[in-house]
Amino acid sequence: MELIVRSTRWLAAILLFVSVAACSDTTELANKPANKDASVEKISLDVYKSRTCGCCKKWVNHVEAFGFETAVHHPANLNKVKSDRGISPRYQSCHTAVSKEGYVFEGHIPAELIQRFLANPPANAIGLAVPGMPAGSPGMEMGNRHDEYDVFLLSKDGSEAVYEHIGAKE
Repeated sequence: MELIVRSTRWLAAILLFVSVAACSDTTELANKPANKDASVEKISLDVYKSRTCGCCKKWVNHVEAFGFETAVHHPANLNKVKSDRGISPRYQSCHTAVSKEGYVFEGHIPAELIQRFLANPPANAIGLAVPGMPAGSPGMEMGNRHDEYDVFLLSKDGSEAVYEHIGAKE
């Protein structure tokens, strides 16, 4: 039993270290747009995040590079923001963005998918979510590591569907 407890503590320490390293400001911003059309009206997002999260800051830089305007907020209770917006715990990540129309964008969603969603929002959708913090997603750059992940479409009735699958890069 003692071995299991020690192993669990060791695993928790490794996961904490990887999470902190992934959220540091030491990697360069990736996934910059190929080109931006300056004539396109800027889309505003209110971003709710922890004051100390570096990967959230990198994600904000990512969406700004794609022409979004952001207003960053540091609420005392970030989980309440998420639950008030209808984001189930299993779809949560470290930050939540909200458009002026009230759509939510939870986690490390590529900016081009947010643009596509807002250009043609699906009926009964509340927004998109990338649960957790997948390596290689915008704001979570980790060298050559790029995990596969799904971007989920969240609906008002609590259901979800895969909006886009992001494959691992070689």
